Amino acid sequence: MGAGASAGEVQKQVGEASPGDLQACINSMDAESRAKLSAALGVSSAAVGAGPIDTSSLKYRAKSDDMILPQPENPKFKIGLLSIYVDALEMGGSDKLTNGHRFDSIPICNGMINSGMSCQVVFYEHENHDEFFKVISQFDGLICRVNPGQIKAAGGSQDKFDKALMEVTAKIPVWPTPDVMAKMGAKDALCNIRDMDFGLPDTLGYYSPDDINAGFRKTIAFQPRVVKQNRGSAGEGIWIIKLKSGNYCEKYLDRAAEDDEVLILTEANDNHQEEHTVKEFVEWCVNGNGGAAGEWKSKGSGKYFEGGVEAGGQMVDQRFLPRIDEGESRFMMIGTELNRVEHYVYIGGVGGETKTSIYGPDAEQYQATKAKLEEEIPAMMKAMGLGMEALPLLWAADFIPVDGHKTELVIGEFNCSCLGLAGYLNARGKDLAGLSKEEVALGQAMADLIGQKALQALETRKS
Repeated sequence: MGAGASAGEVQKQVGEASPGDLQACINSMDAESRAKLSAALGVSSAAVGAGPIDTSSLKYRAKSDDMILPQPENPKFKIGLLSIYVDALEMGGSDKLTNGHRFDSIPICNGMINSGMSCQVVFYEHENHDEFFKVISQFDGLICRVNPGQIKAAGGSQDKFDKALMEVTAKIPVWPTPDVMAKMGAKDALCNIRDMDFGLPDTLGYYSPDDINAGFRKTIAFQPRVVKQNRGSAGEGIWIIKLKSGNYCEKYLDRAAEDDEVLILTEANDNHQEEHTVKEFVEWCVNGNGGAAGEWKSKGSGKYFEGGVEAGGQMVDQRFLPRIDEGESRFMMIGTELNRVEHYVYIGGVGGETKTSIYGPDAEQYQATKAKLEEEIPAMMKAMGLGMEALPLLWAADFIPVDGHKTELVIGEFNCSCLGLAGYLNARGKDLAGLSKEEVALGQAMADLIGQKALQALETRKS
């Protein structure tokens, strides 16, 4: 519909356009253009993305809001759900429905609405960064469902987005904030809780070549290790390391391995094995392949400290827990309460196919861990440099069984970055209408609890 087109030409183009093309055209309009169209049609311009906060200055990337409940006339609080649609990715991203919404955005919106609050989805586009943050500052609270990596994939800057969102956080609640995602999701989060009952004292963070030189010889002399680079993906730079001699000391720090002791190293991305000395492994981590490190078969390049900590140049050294073969138990938390436990048994190694079993919060075998976890959440948040007000609405702690420790399970990882709602996962790439009643009931019950927790937090803040 080019500028200056005659009425007849416009009518012809509209008649030939598909409903999807027309919706896409409307979504791409700025506020003034939408207002002109609405005035001409004699209808409201807020049909899609409607709510008490005017978001019409932003592009709405979803094709429809079908299945989002009507917004309450007098909402207790006004919530914004932050999302993103990546044009460079098929369907806007692997987490999207056919209508352009993230697969669990609609149920989360409905969870907020069921708690008496309004909830509008707001799509971030880096080209309209300033206007986006001006608009979202009008809400009473924000739920961030922008998956890390998607902003970069769209051509934007994650750092710029995070800094702006932290400024908003100073005024209104954001779940989760960028610093919470960074601190809880970082591979070295376990270093902060290593002296707690769910931690292991031989968990070390290496932030420089000097750190790995000082620490690794002591840890590998005690137990087999899992040593991870901070920037790895799909298992690259994650090494399971054992002493070829098996000459482990009885207690941590009883001895340090010599430079020439041989290691058996298995990289998690492809499970290939290599043999190198302690000195060669440290050299690989610092300076990469060749030279004093010898020749490596890894698809990676080593140099895990390159660029310094600011650029993600750091590593974590954890004890290898052989009982992970029995599976890993993910405690899905809504605020301070356990919602369910997902038990994963890895078939063919971590990163391969999984056999999953779901347990309710009252499952007998998890009661001791549940009670201790719920009790120690404030101490864990403090250890990570976070207050309880920053506790995410939805987060997880992954537990691995261990022998000879004060608890039967220890935490292997935290996660609070865009965790999916159970029940809705099978809708990815499809639409919600294809889910079973049981799946919808499971997922919506979870979304409703999240809405209740958000309401409680906002009421507490207001009082």
